[in-house]
Amino acid sequence: GKKKRGFGEGWWNGFGGKVVDGETIVEGAKREVLEECSLNASSLAKRGIIDFEFVNDPVILQVHIFEIIKFSGQPLESEEMLPKWFNVNQIPFDNMWPDDKMWFPYLIEKKYFEGYILFEGHTKVLDCKLVLKHDGQDDNSAE
Repeated sequence: GKKKRGFGEGWWNGFGGKVVDGETIVEGAKREVLEECSLNASSLAKRGIIDFEFVNDPVILQVHIFEIIKFSGQPLESEEMLPKWFNVNQIPFDNMWPDDKMWFPYLIEKKYFEGYILFEGHTKVLDCKLVLKHDGQDDNSAE
């Protein structure tokens, strides 16, 4: 969806956010999808983890990347996101975080990966390390 406010405003991005107390990462991912686009994600597959660091910011953001396998409902606009489906060959990488084009192919190919990305500001990638861990087809289901 297109981010309408906050971190990454104006860019196409996946749905997500912070986990709240007492919630697992999977529960948090499902809740964020529901809040941001009204879809009920009943089955997820974990595809990756990336640690993001920003120059002059001591906080490292660890992002868990999931593919929604099963869902119900229709995507609806929220205060935070404007959802839109894209053909896999028409993903708008020029209007997304600049690192997305580096790891998104693993997501599309259903391969599990881990990585580290260092940003200067929000538009310049200074370092990117991505490691393919396995083909993603066996043990990454997250109901």
